[in-house]
Formats: sequence, C-alpha cells, structure tokens
Amino acid sequence: MRTAPTILHLDMDAFFAAAEQAAKPSLRGKPVVVGGLGPRGVVATASYEARRFGVHSAMPMAQARRLAPNAAYLVPRFGFYRAISEQVMELLGRLSPLVEPLSLDEAFVDLEAGGVADDSGTAREAGERLRRDILATTGLTGSVGLAGSKMLAKIASEEAKPDGLVLIEPGTERELLGPKSVRILPGVGPATGEHLRRAGMTTVSDLADAGEDELVRLLGRAHGASLYRMAQGYDDRPVVAERDAKSVSVEDTFDVDLHDRVRIRIEVERLAERCVGRLRASGHSGRTIVLKVRRFDFSTLTRSETLRGPTDDPLVVREAAGRLLEGVDTTGGVRLLGVGVSGLADYTQEDLFAQAAEAEAAEGVRDGGGAVEEVPVGVGAPEAGEPSAAERRWVPGHDVRHAVYGAGWVQGSGVGRVTVRFEQPGSAPGRVRTFLVDDPELEAGEPLPLVGGGAGTAAVA
Repeated sequence: MRTAPTILHLDMDAFFAAAEQAAKPSLRGKPVVVGGLGPRGVVATASYEARRFGVHSAMPMAQARRLAPNAAYLVPRFGFYRAISEQVMELLGRLSPLVEPLSLDEAFVDLEAGGVADDSGTAREAGERLRRDILATTGLTGSVGLAGSKMLAKIASEEAKPDGLVLIEPGTERELLGPKSVRILPGVGPATGEHLRRAGMTTVSDLADAGEDELVRLLGRAHGASLYRMAQGYDDRPVVAERDAKSVSVEDTFDVDLHDRVRIRIEVERLAERCVGRLRASGHSGRTIVLKVRRFDFSTLTRSETLRGPTDDPLVVREAAGRLLEGVDTTGGVRLLGVGVSGLADYTQEDLFAQAAEAEAAEGVRDGGGAVEEVPVGVGAPEAGEPSAAERRWVPGHDVRHAVYGAGWVQGSGVGRVTVRFEQPGSAPGRVRTFLVDDPELEAGEPLPLVGGGAGTAAVA
C-alpha cells in the first residue's frame, strides 16, 4: 500500500453509448442501447438516459426493449470504439510508462512511475488534467479514481461516475469501505455474496470483524485470506504495463437456429476471417485453432487442432476450423458459433503455404476440391425469419455515405428499404430519408472523427 494516492483508474462513461451519442447529434440526451439486436442479443452498454429505465449491461436485449421501448437500439461499431480507445491510451501513456489496460475503456496508471505525482495535490492535478485532455481529444468524458492501491482506485472511479474525480486518501480505507456491500470487493460475485449473506456478512466491516480464520473456513484458504486482506483495505498488486493476450476469438449468436450444413460451414469460415483480422491487428500469430458450437439444447462443444507452427494465414485458419466442424453433430440446429486462435506468438512460420496446401489437400474433393471463400453469407434460401442478404448490409447505427446527401447512419432496414439519418459529429440533428436497399448511390461509410474533423459538407436537406 502506498502512502500517496498515485495509482489512477480511468473508466470512460458509458463508453459505447456515449460514443454513439457524440457521433449522432439526434441521439444526444436520449436513451441509447448498444448490443446485439436479435432476440438472443444482450446489452453491451446503455447510456445514462437508458439506465434510468433500468437497462444495464449484460441484460437480455428483449428485456431492455420492454423497459425502454423508445430508446435507440444500435449494433456495436468496434473499429470506431477501438480508434477512440487508442487516443485515450496515448494520453495515458504521456502520464506514465506503466499503463495497464483492462478493456477498451478502462485502465490503471502508475503516476509515481511517470514522475507526475508524489502526493495528493499533484495526483489530483494529474487526474483533472487527464479528464480535460480526454474531453478535448475525443469529445467524451471519463471518470477518474485515485488511491494508494488498484482496488481502491477502481472503487473511487465508480464513486466518481459520471464525469467526475474521487481521491481516496491513504489511511481512510477502512472507514470508507466499512459500510459498503461485500459485492464491492474484487472476486465477490453473486454466488460468493449469497454465501456470505447466509453467514450473516453483508458489509465489508462484517468481513473485517469476522476475522481471517472464519473467512478461510467459509471460502477456503486462498479466497478467504485474500478477501480478509481486501476488507482491511490492503491491496499490493502493482500496475503491470504488459498484459499478454492468451487467445483471440470471435463468436456469433444467431437469431434463428441454423440447420443447413452449408450455411453453418459458411458462417464458420466468415468467423475464421474475422478472427484472423483481430489476430493480425494484435500483431500475433497462433498455433491452436479452436471451434465452439452451441447447439439448440444449449449444450456447448469445443474442438481444437494444433498446427506445426504459428500462423496468421486466413486460409489455414479457415480450413482448420472447417475440418473441426466436420467432427461436430449439428443435427437439431446451432444457436452459436465461435472460432478462436490460441498459443499466440509474435512471429509466423515460414512454411505457411505448405500448411495451407496440406489443409486444402485434407479436404479431398469437397465441392470439386475448391475452397468456398468467395461464397457470400446468405447465398441460397435464407433461414426462416432472416432478412435478405441486401438488407443485412444495412446494420442499425452503422455509417453510410450517399452520393448526393453525404454522410449518415442507418436507422433501420426491412421490406427492401433502408432508412438513413444524414448527420455527422458537430452538425445539427439531420434529416431522415428512405432508399431501396440496393440503391447504387448509397454505400457503406467510414466513421467520422468526433473532434477536429468538422461537420464537413452539410448534407442536402
């Protein structure tokens, strides 16, 4: 534990939803929910306006729609969020060489290691300057917690939300933690919280009063001893700059169970392509290909294949995932598919083409010996209840550009039409227009910068 609050925790406020509100002027101040929009989708982030209706992260999307039927429901734009995250992480890196990212919107920073803070005054000054810089650079707000440990810095940033700063002075930890719920401590989830409640412990002070021996008896040696130390406000975990990824994976849950074997194969190949994209973006390659299949009855199967050496070749990953699929019974339907790569390395074997040739040869004469890489998703009859391939191009919330009206975003699509609102960051709320889904003047667009890009050419009204 430090004697000065020089560990900073930053948590961007309702990050995905706030980014969408900043990019779409018509949504500012209105409830926005970002996540999977199908009947099996879940909420990734809800704006503070949506949270007033009871919507929160990890909630089933169907429940969110019942609670907030008039909210804007958008599909995530992870490339857009990642670009903003990189701007924020660059600002954190200016404060210290020790930055520990936890996610796109959350990180710890060791201010002492950066020489920018050594007491409460300089720590608070650094935290306030960071908040100003984030707002100026991204147009978004973040909440900052400052304390002598990672655990307390994270608790402080939660107390600061939204758009605030809370500093916990070393020496006040037990007084601060005592009346709070046991669930505030790391590692205390619903099951552990209920177990402690049945033992008569609901607050952090109850844990401290119970003593280490009692917590060890209830929870086991490792968990009990750790929880007792945290209840005392003690946490000596350092800020670790490098958090090496162990695997890269992507998965999709389908609105309607997939039954057609060809369609399932196409989806696996599409996921493999996306997985390789993330793998390359992280600067890694990997040796083990993993396939995940969740069937109609919620049973989940995983299959893996380890290659002779690490790869980031999409053909190798795609064909390996296809071979794994051949050994999985999909009778009855599939509700979720996933493809991952583990055993990560920072280099790629030189014999990738040989591996690809082996993978292709292993497929024999399937479909005449050729890969199906050029077959678009949705070829043939779509699954019952699914939109057409043309309609699937237009995802709610995603960017588009029209030859006449300029930049905009998709509000929705169906029955052969797509509705677009033409506006951009910094502009006034824009007009809505409807087009045929195959309108040649309408195409997918790129996200515009939230700050510094200007509104550009005004859309034609």
